[in-house]
Amino acid sequence: MTQTLPLETPTDRPHRTFSDAAEAVACLRDLYDEARDFLRDRFAAAVAGGTQGTRYRAYYPEVRAVMTSYASADSRLSFGHVTEPGRYATTITRPDLFEGYLTQQIGLLLRNHGIPVQVGWSSTPMPIHFAAAGQKVPQEGALEFPLRDMFDVPDLATTNDDIVNGYAVTMEDGSIPFAPFTAQRIDYSLARLAHYTATDPAHFQNHVLFTNYQFYVEEFEAIARKALADPDSGYTSFVGPGNSEITDPEGALMRLSKMPQMPTYHLKREGQAGITLVNIGVGPSNAKTATDHIAVLRPHAWIMVGHCAGLRNSQRLGDFVLAHAYLREDHVLDDDLPVWVPIPALAEIQTSLEQAVEEITELKDFELKRIMRTGTVATIDNRNWELRDQSGPVSRLSQCRAVALDMESATIAANGFRFRVPYGTLLCVSDKPLHGELKLPGMASDFYNTQVSRHLRIGIRAMEILRDMPLERIHSRKLRSFNETAFL
Repeated sequence: MTQTLPLETPTDRPHRTFSDAAEAVACLRDLYDEARDFLRDRFAAAVAGGTQGTRYRAYYPEVRAVMTSYASADSRLSFGHVTEPGRYATTITRPDLFEGYLTQQIGLLLRNHGIPVQVGWSSTPMPIHFAAAGQKVPQEGALEFPLRDMFDVPDLATTNDDIVNGYAVTMEDGSIPFAPFTAQRIDYSLARLAHYTATDPAHFQNHVLFTNYQFYVEEFEAIARKALADPDSGYTSFVGPGNSEITDPEGALMRLSKMPQMPTYHLKREGQAGITLVNIGVGPSNAKTATDHIAVLRPHAWIMVGHCAGLRNSQRLGDFVLAHAYLREDHVLDDDLPVWVPIPALAEIQTSLEQAVEEITELKDFELKRIMRTGTVATIDNRNWELRDQSGPVSRLSQCRAVALDMESATIAANGFRFRVPYGTLLCVSDKPLHGELKLPGMASDFYNTQVSRHLRIGIRAMEILRDMPLERIHSRKLRSFNETAFL
């Protein structure tokens, strides 16, 4: 029989009470570091041939509070308060990474409800894989001892999206969740992000652009270098895959011999107010994967800037499409967000994108209609849809008044809706398959050379406009349900 030696059991050390958010977060950080270091040290000793037959366990820290009143908080905010009495709690991971977020969210609770919060150990074990993030944990069978005999490992039974999907009203201990994600769910996504993007999650900025072509990455690097050369831009560094970071516009980025599945680049600014660009490639599966994991970082906005098929004969190659509705035939989110759920356009994102188009193209009002249409964007999961019988698809596209078709935008918007992350779409017409203009090599090259830079600059400018908006305006009540978590 193995003996379990925990760092401490959740009842060994009483929770501490705080009325100051910064002090509460500092305590969370101390507890987390203690638990992580305990597991790392025991794992290193076990690998080096330490005592067998002993099981080691440490727990995530948590923040909790008991709300006793139905008194209304500031209802103008969509977050920072709860709607009814109860015992609330959430497990916490990586308080170093989420320090600003946690300080803000706990501070709003303290201000809006006037009661202190408690910080201490939770009853949720910390898996060794997450405690040892950044270190190699050999797979089962590669060690001289069964890993699960000595340490806790990730538990997919409790690592899910039940909270954000609206399925879980109370947790196993009877508490109501304060936050949309548990610590294990966040740790899972942080590990996945590092794998898929080849950059540390700490580099991610609060404004995320998604694209589906490498051309945009090359242009983003050129724009980033110009920004670093301008001392008034406010941007401080540029990071590429492999965590290669430059502050000098002439600096050399490390080039990986094997690129990750979703190469990601970060134009950084103080307070994570910069811009991240993710090349998700083609298809709704990649779009869902990327947004599933980036969502735990709680970005302030994400926008798709990619290519699409124009469906109207009046459109020209290079024209823009500002999505105000989505036809969802991507199917990857059907189990999480049924297709009957409407995905509304968000005014703050829409006006920012339209303003950015006006500024970059120097066209306004009626003249802007020459190069941009607003309308429904259809997202499908079949890249070669043109080769099938077109009568069915074309009829549906016509009935829903679609003006463009792609494979990612509705997925990104729908996951933004599901995760309460403000979303938007500005596409550029690269072909018109229903009207004899297919994406052929010569046409594509000319299009890429002339349109990518302008399109990307519009996306960046839109994010800069959003950055200057008050946070409560961007994270509006439109994305919140009946009984939401207090944390954003």
